[in-house]
This record gives sequence, structure tokens and C-alpha cells, in this order.
Amino acid sequence: MILNEIYSREPEAYQDVSQDNSQPQLNNLRKTRLTLRQLNKLRQMNDVRSWEYKEKLKKVKKQYAPAPAAPAM
Repeated sequence: MILNEIYSREPEAYQDVSQDNSQPQLNNLRKTRLTLRQLNKLRQMNDVRSWEYKEKLKKVKKQYAPAPAAPAM
């Protein structure tokens, strides 16, 4: 988890709290099976995170790129 995720509202594709039924009960010992809807949401979450990571890398490369050479006068 990124520190910014604690203080800011998460993007739409991260988690749908209304669909989150992952709270296990005391007597429920079986594993839950993932539905196709849940798998699709996991794929979307992974796509969003990979896109954000690539954008972050672009910003870091731009920030730490060597300074352009000053033109000789």
C-alpha cells in the first residue's frame, strides 16, 4: 500500500466496497471461489496499477534525466 492511498480516495477500479463480501465468519472454513466478475475486477485493478506504475516511471526518468547541454555562445 502506498502512503498516498491512506489519505486520498482510491480510483474507481481499485475496490468496490459494496461488492466486498470477503469477511469470513467463525464457522466458515471453506475457501471461497472466485467468480468471473471478481476475476475481471482483479484484472482491471492490475491494469490500472501497471498503468500508474508506468506513468510514475516516466516522471522519474524525466526528473532524473541529465540536464541538456547549454548552447555555446
